[in-house]
Amino acid sequence: MRLVIARCSVDYAGRLSAHLPSATRLLLIKADGSVSVHADDRAYKPLNWMSPPCALKEGEDGIWTVTNKGGEQLIITVEEILHDSSHELGVDPGLIKDGVEAHLQELLADRIEVLGEGWSLVRREYPTAIGPVDILCRDAGGGTVAVEIKRRGEIDGVEQLTRYLDLLNRDPLLAPVRGIFAAQEIKPQARVLATDRGIDCVTLDYDALRGIEDQKLRLF
Repeated sequence: MRLVIARCSVDYAGRLSAHLPSATRLLLIKADGSVSVHADDRAYKPLNWMSPPCALKEGEDGIWTVTNKGGEQLIITVEEILHDSSHELGVDPGLIKDGVEAHLQELLADRIEVLGEGWSLVRREYPTAIGPVDILCRDAGGGTVAVEIKRRGEIDGVEQLTRYLDLLNRDPLLAPVRGIFAAQEIKPQARVLATDRGIDCVTLDYDALRGIEDQKLRLF
């Protein structure tokens, strides 16, 4: 990971345009190629970002251009660099799920047909270079589907699934891969983000999956 503190302005050109005027900001360039721009507030949420796969080009004139596969660009005009360092974080072991999430994963894998008639399980904890995908399965048409399971579905879970999908879709043996974000409760903001990215949302009924009552899994 590379951390840069710089006085800069930022422009985004894509489906819409956005401008951040000159200010001192933190720029994060991660090993997966993602670039994000942060202020000294807003907790973890960046002011602007570009998800992988994307490419960063640093011009001699101080203009950094980040371009993704869709041609969208994040243009960072660097006026002054106050700090620039790189750090090797190593391989992340991934998120360790709590007991409910782990049990939800096990139950859904055993009853994968609740996602759709004719669906089949490929593997639980499907390994990738950035961590395991909770469930990899195939729909009735043979299409590959990656399922991320949470007890409470929030924006960070959608971001996590997005990273998995970006990576899985580079594998010609799996592509195209679509995603399902499954949770007992899905926050409205997470649902909006998932829908924008073409990811289906599924609300899981824990008791129903355990067979306590009729299954109440709902697909939105």
